[in-house]
This record gives sequence, C-alpha cells and structure tokens, in this order.
Amino acid sequence: MKYLLDTHVILWLAYEDDKLSSSVREILLRQENEIYISAVSFWEISLKYQSGKLNLNEHNPEILKAGFEQFYDFKELPLEMEDTVSFFKLNSPIHKDPFDRILIWQALRRNLALISDDDNIKRYQSLGLKVIW
Repeated sequence: MKYLLDTHVILWLAYEDDKLSSSVREILLRQENEIYISAVSFWEISLKYQSGKLNLNEHNPEILKAGFEQFYDFKELPLEMEDTVSFFKLNSPIHKDPFDRILIWQALRRNLALISDDDNIKRYQSLGLKVIW
C-alpha cells in the first residue's frame, strides 16, 4: 500500500517516536509499503524553523532530511503544478491550515493513505481521504 506522512508524523518519527501508534509503526516497518514524504512538509518545517516556532534539537531542516534519507527508504513527493492548479477542487474548507490542505489534496489525487493523528484531517474521510492512525 502507499502512504503519505503528515508533517507532525515526520517530526514525531524523528524526535518523539513514542507518540506513534502501534499500527503506524507496523506500516513503517513493512518493506512492501511505499511511504512518501511531501516537499510541502519540509516547506512547512523550514518556515516554522526559520520563524523560531519549531525546535529541531540543534538540527536544521537540511539535517533532518538527510537523516531521513540515510535511515529510511521513503519516497519524495514533489509539489507539482497540477497539485496547485487543481487544488480548488478541494472545495470543503473543513481545515484552515494550508499545508494540511495541500497534503490532503496530494493524498486524494494520488490515492495515498494519509498517516495523521489530526482530527481536522480525519474529517476529510467523507470526501474519500484514507486516514490511518
């Protein structure tokens, strides 16, 4: 199966892995699963790091990404033009966070299950989003 990690899941995996559910841990360990990390998440991490709203324990976003490349076999999901021009089709503004909304749209467009513990994201299941926690 194919999965997309929400930004908080990336951070928890790197710094607070005890917050991950047992089902998420199992998904991440299974070799047959394809796990994606969106460029959108690292954009969000970079912006919050730059503004001082995010502490990466003496790392920076580049070091964090390098760690994921070294220790995990995750695939990068770019933000494509088609993601942005078709974004208007996600016409249910349940969630105000623009980063979460584009992650939701990327997951819907590519039929990826979104790994997230965000209750606002879970509300998009009514639109066909698969949310795993």
